Amino acid sequence: MSKWADTDFAPSSPAQLKTDLLAGLTVALALVPEAVAFAFVAGVEPLSGLYAAFIICLITAIFGGRPGMISGATGALAVVAVGLVHDPRVGEMGPQYLFAAVILMGFMQLIAGALRLGKFIRLVPTPVMLGFVNGLAVVIFLAQLGQFQVPGSANPSGHGFANGEWLRGTQLYLMLALTGLTMLIIWRLPKITKAIPAPLAGIAVVAAIVIGFGLDVPNVGDMASVKGGLPQFAVPMVPFNLETLRIIFPYAFIMASVGLIESLLTLNLVGEITGRKGGASQECLAQGGANVVTGFFGGMGGCAMIGQSMINVKSGGRTRVSGITAALLLITFILVGSRFIEMIPLAALVGVMFMVVIGTFAWQSLRIMRRIPRMDAFVIILVTCATVAYDLATAVLIGVIVSALAYAWNNARRIRVIERDSVREPGAHVYEIEGPLFFGSTDGFADLFHPATDPDVVIVDFRRSRVVDQSALQAIEDLAARYEAHGKTLRLRHLSPDCHSLLKKAGQLVVEQDDDPDYGVAVDYGIRTGVFSGAH
Repeated sequence: MSKWADTDFAPSSPAQLKTDLLAGLTVALALVPEAVAFAFVAGVEPLSGLYAAFIICLITAIFGGRPGMISGATGALAVVAVGLVHDPRVGEMGPQYLFAAVILMGFMQLIAGALRLGKFIRLVPTPVMLGFVNGLAVVIFLAQLGQFQVPGSANPSGHGFANGEWLRGTQLYLMLALTGLTMLIIWRLPKITKAIPAPLAGIAVVAAIVIGFGLDVPNVGDMASVKGGLPQFAVPMVPFNLETLRIIFPYAFIMASVGLIESLLTLNLVGEITGRKGGASQECLAQGGANVVTGFFGGMGGCAMIGQSMINVKSGGRTRVSGITAALLLITFILVGSRFIEMIPLAALVGVMFMVVIGTFAWQSLRIMRRIPRMDAFVIILVTCATVAYDLATAVLIGVIVSALAYAWNNARRIRVIERDSVREPGAHVYEIEGPLFFGSTDGFADLFHPATDPDVVIVDFRRSRVVDQSALQAIEDLAARYEAHGKTLRLRHLSPDCHSLLKKAGQLVVEQDDDPDYGVAVDYGIRTGVFSGAH
């Protein structure tokens, strides 16, 4: 777990404290419509999304792996949750089963954090990261198009925006104009002054215009009322038996996976902007704890939000104060400020999110497409499309698998051999292997040797190679068996410590003389055949 820096909680100056507070206000305003919209997608009450946003944002802001990140109710989890809420097996108790699944999801994330599984996010290649960022930018953009529809006309189950009735005439033109004005303010204001976050200024100016002139455009209140009380502790009203576990476990596992992947990728993205590294396992623990708590308080669950995180860091939020402020202001809106928040025009919030889209999309990935390997370019496009078409976890998994297969294929083609006669042992023939020996290169490895025509003693030199996996062990044994069939001996030389350990553990290694502990001299090893013969 990464250590907290003193500046995580204490801003370095009064100016930074002011910036963090204003950034938190901006994020809180943007959280309201997002939480309400995602609650509709999940098929639960709007307050369920708002409570989740408050609880998760607060806990992760305090205990999360990196200052500047914002977490809350997200669309990535909502599209999974809706399947459980409308599952025929749960009937009208769908929301209660969802809360139980959120609690189980949180425990899964806590286990992942305790086992320090967050470090495996470093296995995600750069092309997958670029595809994730681009795909998420497209998803955020598409999600905002629903705000250009007549409030309440879309299907509450939330499968896209194409099923609603679009605004027309004056309302549509006003919506577009106000959205454009918000974007213009956010773009131009930082060039004039940085005393106030540009997104907050854009929201304030557009809201003042709409309220002052009484313009008829959709506002937050048209989506749903955000008024409510403090969240109340309650154990989900579901039967505590194996049948319930069978129902919620698959959903909980998918939500836990999606939540952690999105959170850890957002962690890396925020880290690149703020210059901070580490904290992956700590973020897993924070996300898990937050989801356990929100499940007991009627929240729909959540994870890191790349859009709001970008709003925060681009507004100057650098310490935990900004996230804590956003959470506390959000609950304040619910308790006492709902009347004012409901007056904010959706156009202002859409403009903020459109600027987030522009800032999030990795435009340089388009410029470098012709300069990078074709496989990397393909992975970027593949992950982008999969993120839009399916979900984040599926897209990242596809990207990692394709990248791993491409890597394996490239390494499989690199195995080659240099043949020479042995200097140390006259009459013996040496094969010096170059490239890793693993499942992808075993066929090529076998083709490098000529048991029928080689001399009685053959030495395989692994100075420039590594024995990686069981397929490699099997290949070595098969090769030794081929030489045995011709009455010849196969020996290994220059095994690295890890290769030596792997072969010895498998029971294949036959030590013919004392081993040099530092591997400073050439030591030959015989191979015991028949170890893996039962595997055929």
